Amino acid sequence: MDVSMKIEQPAVRLSVFVGESDQWHHRPLYHEIVRRAHEAGLAGASVVRGIEGYGAGSRIHTSRILSLSEDLPILIIIVDAEERIRAFLPQLDELVTEGLVVLDPVEVIRYVGGTPS
Repeated sequence: MDVSMKIEQPAVRLSVFVGESDQWHHRPLYHEIVRRAHEAGLAGASVVRGIEGYGAGSRIHTSRILSLSEDLPILIIIVDAEERIRAFLPQLDELVTEGLVVLDPVEVIRYVGGTPS
């Protein structure tokens, strides 16, 4: 029988908004951000592809068929303890030349499964 334990703790959500066509050494920028987050031992990262959006340049990027864009919005989300996220920020300074980086305080609620001893 599995026993689940609820763990709650404060954390920070790091959201990085970039364009799908943004590159780092001829590879997608989002891939390099996720690779470095993994290398830094952060808890996890997810990449979400947007269907429409605009940024500082005010140019709308959309996936609608009549105005298909090759530069859709990309959102990279990483959640971990604040000190670990803040230690990762200098890497983003190096990688993100155009985009938006946002930090939000969040409460993490996760369920850890295991078997009783």
